[in-house]
Amino acid sequence: MKKEINWPKYLVIGFFAVGIIAMTLNSFLPGKDDIKDLELTDSGIALPSFSKEAMVGNQLFDMNCVACHGGNATGTEQGPPLMHRIYNPGHHSDRAFYLAVQNGAKQHHWPFGDMPAQPQVSSEQVARIIRYIRELQEANGIAYQKHQM
Repeated sequence: MKKEINWPKYLVIGFFAVGIIAMTLNSFLPGKDDIKDLELTDSGIALPSFSKEAMVGNQLFDMNCVACHGGNATGTEQGPPLMHRIYNPGHHSDRAFYLAVQNGAKQHHWPFGDMPAQPQVSSEQVARIIRYIRELQEANGIAYQKHQM
């Protein structure tokens, strides 16, 4: 004797499962309250009220990094967007930024070619640039995620 499948029951369970998954994923996105003090750029990047150190970092970024990494770190045809989750602190630590500026970086995530060293940028300047990038990332929902291989 074959047992009959109760399709309506499974459809209801599936519907609720999809709803729970969607609500869970949505909880990781910034809500209206999280971005109420942010200004959005034309490219959709939220600009927070930067700390003084990050404001200096923004100026340094614009002088040294914007040609390849774009305005507000959104990337160009010459370099990747630092406003991408791959650059979260759990995958690319602050140390990775220091090393990339000091030594250059081999192409590894994007097809832009190798990044040359930037000897004109001091360690103190890199610290301020990193602060700018991290505050910009945080304002746009890019947070620490443990790196898994």
